[in-house]
Amino acid sequence: MGQPQVPLGQRRSTGPGFDFTQHMRRLCVSLTANLPELAHVDLERVAIRFCQVRKAVRHGTLASLTPLRFEHGSQFTERRGRRWRIETVRDASGREMLYLLSFYLPRFCEYPFDEKLATVIHELWHIGPHFDGDLRRHPGRCYAHSPRQRDFDAHAEALAQKWLAQTPSPASYAFLQASFQELVREHGAVIGHRIRTPRVVRVDA
Repeated sequence: MGQPQVPLGQRRSTGPGFDFTQHMRRLCVSLTANLPELAHVDLERVAIRFCQVRKAVRHGTLASLTPLRFEHGSQFTERRGRRWRIETVRDASGREMLYLLSFYLPRFCEYPFDEKLATVIHELWHIGPHFDGDLRRHPGRCYAHSPRQRDFDAHAEALAQKWLAQTPSPASYAFLQASFQELVREHGAVIGHRIRTPRVVRVDA
């Protein structure tokens, strides 16, 4: 599934580096196991990657969720009389992924802990309740976030506090308390899965 263990940052010869996507997956496992609102998420069909941004500025996208199917989980869509599909993403065993969860480094790491945790939950909450490769859809044009994105964000923040109130193991989230440079200084490098963004391609008749 993409290129695993690609280094980001200066690798230290005495250590293998900090595997960001592995730790993020461990966190997501805890979130989905302990929050009923996320119980529909099957992480074995969610690919997690990091994307390197050129500048460590604080503005810009921190994370994103890419659905790998169209509305209602359809594998195909019709546009201007032509049929299209999304390129398939598979893991090492050949299992097809339904979602691609991306984190933009080092930008993501430069935010406060509470914002980072809420961002992870925000993206997981985008996963549709039927877990069919489509997003959670809200009424109206703003179907991804609903007409009031502030309400969507507030819901993610409330879920973050609900999870923390369960006193989860600090090992599952401690990495969110570190900046990117702190991770590099401690581990020599930040590594993880890098996966090419799947394209929407035309299906020949």
